[in-house]
Amino acid sequence: MELLFYLFAVFCAYSYFIYPVLLKLLPSRKSDGYVAEENARLPRLSLIITVHNEEGRVREKLENSLEIDYPSELLEIIVASDFSTDKTDYIVESYADKGVRLIRADQRKGKEYAQLCAIRESTGDILVFSDVATEIPAEALRLLAARFSDPQIGALSSEDRFVSNDGKVVGEGAYVKYEMWLRRLESDRAGLVGLSGSFFAARREVCEHWDICSPSDFNTALNSAKYGLVAVTCSEVVGIYKDVKDPGLEYRRKMRTVIRGITAISRHPEVLNPFRMGMFAFQVWSHKIMRWGVPWFMAIFLLLTLALQGEGVIFSLALIAQLIFYTLALLGWLSEKLRQNTLIKIIFFFVQTNLALAQATVSFLSGKRMTVWTPSKR
Repeated sequence: MELLFYLFAVFCAYSYFIYPVLLKLLPSRKSDGYVAEENARLPRLSLIITVHNEEGRVREKLENSLEIDYPSELLEIIVASDFSTDKTDYIVESYADKGVRLIRADQRKGKEYAQLCAIRESTGDILVFSDVATEIPAEALRLLAARFSDPQIGALSSEDRFVSNDGKVVGEGAYVKYEMWLRRLESDRAGLVGLSGSFFAARREVCEHWDICSPSDFNTALNSAKYGLVAVTCSEVVGIYKDVKDPGLEYRRKMRTVIRGITAISRHPEVLNPFRMGMFAFQVWSHKIMRWGVPWFMAIFLLLTLALQGEGVIFSLALIAQLIFYTLALLGWLSEKLRQNTLIKIIFFFVQTNLALAQATVSFLSGKRMTVWTPSKR
């Protein structure tokens, strides 16, 4: 039982702490020495904005898109409507004279199906995908296009910035910073195992096999690896998001993301085979599978700690540490004021995230799937 105690202690820490250390110890991906030319020809881009019933936000998104600094003859803006039933499509059509195209899905089959409809109608060499809630800085597409001058790159992810109405980083700031740091480590090794779903780009050939039942951010990274290319993150390319107003909506968003992620793995089990996918498979195991297991590892670790009380000081200290940890999480749940404390906020968010992971896993095993998509209101 003591061996199991130490084993599950490692399991609890692996995905968040041990895995990044291992990545740091592993050599970075070899570069072919390619250096982008300053005056290299810009590729043709298709900006695909996916929407469903976004009459309240789509106009702001289109105005933002039209302000992007990229040659108009090399940029097409397509709105992929996931069978919207409000005034979204009407608003989009009012921008036709400014070059905005509406591609309406013939039925509501989810975000990825709407994206597929737009992919089929697009003409760009590079396809850029974005959601309504994402503000794209004016210079972002030029920076993004420059990175695709490197022939090794199959897909590129933006980095997330969550802001309040006054422009300050809020909400998941510390967690997002950690995730962006981890992405950079993965990006420099076998490539990302998942892109920022609200703002990413890929070569057209990478998008040829578009699985409408798997999250496009994961499937694009997987397709890049299959083509012998890499999906990378770029700190200069930023997607700006307003913080989700309702914590309950954010919890459900996390659940939806995990259910869709598990679905993707179940549809593409080859991604877990290191003999086929090499280092990329190791990263998927470490970042996805082991992280989804954390809530169960933590529960088993607590039970083992309780069972080993009286067997040594280390087990008593472990129990005290866990009780303090969960007490701080509970205080964060009970009091929004206490949640302003940095330590309590991080612990509360970590526990909330793992509760969502656990519930999502149970829901998936119970047969629940998430194809139809409703964007979080921000």
